[in-house]
Amino acid sequence: MGNGAVTEAVILMAGMGSRLGRAGGALAKPLVQIAGRPLICYTLDALRNAGIRTVHAVMGANSERLGAELAPLFPAGFRFSTILNPEWQKQNGVSVLAAAGHVQAPFVLAMGDHLFDFALLEALLAGADPTRVNLAVDRKISSIFDLDDATKVHADGDRLTEIGKQLGVYNAIDTGVFVCPDEIFTYLKAAQRDGDCSLSDGVRLMAADGKVRAVDIGNAWWQDVDTPEMLARAEQESARLLRQSRCGSAEERVPCER
Repeated sequence: MGNGAVTEAVILMAGMGSRLGRAGGALAKPLVQIAGRPLICYTLDALRNAGIRTVHAVMGANSERLGAELAPLFPAGFRFSTILNPEWQKQNGVSVLAAAGHVQAPFVLAMGDHLFDFALLEALLAGADPTRVNLAVDRKISSIFDLDDATKVHADGDRLTEIGKQLGVYNAIDTGVFVCPDEIFTYLKAAQRDGDCSLSDGVRLMAADGKVRAVDIGNAWWQDVDTPEMLARAEQESARLLRQSRCGSAEERVPCER
């Protein structure tokens, strides 16, 4: 598909980050410092390098204060909007649904507590089919820091067939970075039970209809930052992301660069 077709991104950041706790030392996980920069700045680096300049942040807890702290981190040329999910205590599928009607598809969908380098997003955009959900998957299973916590997937070639944390048979890991069509909202609504659903629930329904593509990230790097141990691992690996952040002109760089 190439990155010219995708111009907007949705980032989920509605949760409380309770598992990270005091180790995070910030209002929310996107603001947690990694090598002297807020986590969100690395995501903005990757989006900037992909030519994406419109970012919608889905928020819940502390949304007004979080939005105020995030806004100055966006460089000139970015359009930043906040989307309130009043039911943020529910699963992340409800946060994705909150973005319906606010974002132009196909769009990048990312998690506010995941780090990833530009190579991951580059591979995803290059291999994406705009008519399907496209999930960046990591086949380097032995390199996953906390495999028990990871969401597993099974793919038959590039067709994703199963997804879930408790999969007994799997051959790749969900990195939490997607390219999605508008149809994801239809499937998430269908997946709801008592007004609640996870993103994986909607993806599972789409996979059953052959509408989910698994895109291998190859040697690209990513890391969930959900616990103090994951944060420590991210600090150890931050050099590669700092190199990425120095790309582009001084005017384009994210203001939080140190």
